[in-house]
Amino acid sequence: MQKLINDPKDFVDEVLQGILKAHGTDLKLAGGPRGIVRADAPVKGKVAIVTGGGSGHLPVFMGYVGRGLADGAAIGNVFASPSAEQMLSVVKAVDGGRGVLFLYGNYGGDVLNFGLAAELAEAEGIPTETVTAADDIASAPKGEESRRRGIAGIFLLYKVAGASAEEGSDLDAVKAVTEHAAVNLRSFGVALAPCIIPAVGHPNFELPPGQMEIGMGIHGEPGVRRGPLETADAITDHLMTALLDDLPHDKGDRFDILVNGLGATPPEELYIVCNRVFTRLEERGLRARRAWVGEYATSLEMAGMSLSLLRLDDELVRLLDAPAYSPFLVRR
Repeated sequence: MQKLINDPKDFVDEVLQGILKAHGTDLKLAGGPRGIVRADAPVKGKVAIVTGGGSGHLPVFMGYVGRGLADGAAIGNVFASPSAEQMLSVVKAVDGGRGVLFLYGNYGGDVLNFGLAAELAEAEGIPTETVTAADDIASAPKGEESRRRGIAGIFLLYKVAGASAEEGSDLDAVKAVTEHAAVNLRSFGVALAPCIIPAVGHPNFELPPGQMEIGMGIHGEPGVRRGPLETADAITDHLMTALLDDLPHDKGDRFDILVNGLGATPPEELYIVCNRVFTRLEERGLRARRAWVGEYATSLEMAGMSLSLLRLDDELVRLLDAPAYSPFLVRR
């Protein structure tokens, strides 16, 4: 293991301390060392968006705490859920009097702990609603979308939910438009090399040189196919075919594209994928509206990428184009 770390048990806390020192004008702690909220929280009269999950995925989750995005995030150990108590402390720090939307990935520990946090918040008089990201088509077949994992596409849901809340929408409306985006969102990825969890000290799976695994999860969950490494265009074609077969659409539909690096993939390679995505959409009579290319949800130093498609309507376009800011994202 070759990493710029100190004691592995201090990894998460030292990361958070560094982020707060670097971005202290934008972020602050909330009720404990692993709750991060907007520096101006609570924003009175606004629905608050709360997220959270395991560390190791920057900029998810705390990287999307900011104006027009999430109001706070609870952070767990590497690839591990934060506790319900952590989540409740974040809720109390960001509640502006109009309720809280929980928005997080569809993983067992997160579902359990956010569910408990919602009960605790309701007991304190804070209304909550929940939307889970379940965009990874590799993790469950069509017709069983509720079983799917949440991966990088959650960024687009943060953008939609955050913009709706900033507009002054009530809790039910913020939930409804976020669910609408989630229904029209699909993601699929490929892993090229593993990552190393600091506390473990060795790769979390084996993938020999010259091999790839289509559909591998961001924690090393098994994919749908392993085989020889193919060209960027061939991989993109496979991902695009699967995504468009899964996502209902009509000729002429518009899409936002998210080409996401998993932590060790050069941006040049992501733009090669982006180029092919535009071509494949055009061949099907579909339109690419905007491409978001970069590292939006990583898995430490895992090599590979994920591709997300969001089918658009005018409301989603307006919300996606609304101003947003965090130390990890500027969109004006």
